[in-house]
Amino acid sequence: MDPYGYMISQLFWLIFLFMLIFPMLKAQTLEWSRERLIRAIEEKRKSRVITMIHRQETRSFLGFFMMRFITIEDSEQVLRAIRLTPKDMPIDFIIHTPGGLALAATQIAQALADHKAPVRVIVPHYAMSGGTLIALAADEIIMDEHAVLGPVDPQLGQEPAASIVKIKDLKEPNEIEDATWVKIDVSEKALKQMYDNVKSLLLKKGYSEEVATKVAEELSLGKYTHDYPITVQKAKELGLRVSTDMPEEVYALMELYPQPSGYQSVQYIPVPYQRPGNSQQAKE
Repeated sequence: MDPYGYMISQLFWLIFLFMLIFPMLKAQTLEWSRERLIRAIEEKRKSRVITMIHRQETRSFLGFFMMRFITIEDSEQVLRAIRLTPKDMPIDFIIHTPGGLALAATQIAQALADHKAPVRVIVPHYAMSGGTLIALAADEIIMDEHAVLGPVDPQLGQEPAASIVKIKDLKEPNEIEDATWVKIDVSEKALKQMYDNVKSLLLKKGYSEEVATKVAEELSLGKYTHDYPITVQKAKELGLRVSTDMPEEVYALMELYPQPSGYQSVQYIPVPYQRPGNSQQAKE
């Protein structure tokens, strides 16, 4: 056999094995780093830390990626984590999500609201839609000062339920098709269900009737577009218990959930840059 051909063949298989194994090793190393940091946060805050962080993450050596959102599988895992947490142990729920299935978010929110010890939902960047519903189940919402929540008004596919209901006011009854009437009926039910859900969560967490009603009306009935940002200031104005006392370890944890390589468009140097010669001027 040609020795050069043999060497090229061996090199090809070595490269193939490296491409196959390296992403798995990298993913496992990241997982170990996350677990170590989560344990450190738990020891410092004397709590059970549960994370639900939805990023675009690469899968396998082929490098494809997928969007993540709240699913039934998430609710199964979270409910199990809550069930395994002692009733007298606080929970720190770290969340970063665009939202997802209303059923899954509702299950998580109800389970957190029923936990006997204090529950803190920590939002380092954003928790929209179903993520906000989960945040409303907390005794305290801890947000970065520029983090945001969002409205929880139900969506029927890609269409806001509140907008579908308004069709009744824009057309005569005989101009509306039967299929549209069905969507209107479902939308009205969805809006009422979400309103009742939000209000009951807040009442269960000790909010007053006035605050619970106000928040439910503002966030669940379609007053805003579904991607409208509820800032820290806006959340406080609504009467929610919000703090900006964000643990530094949470930022470090978020660094361990990187966006896939090749899809990042922002770059910066973490240490402040100082022009040569400025150090002497600063001393003077």
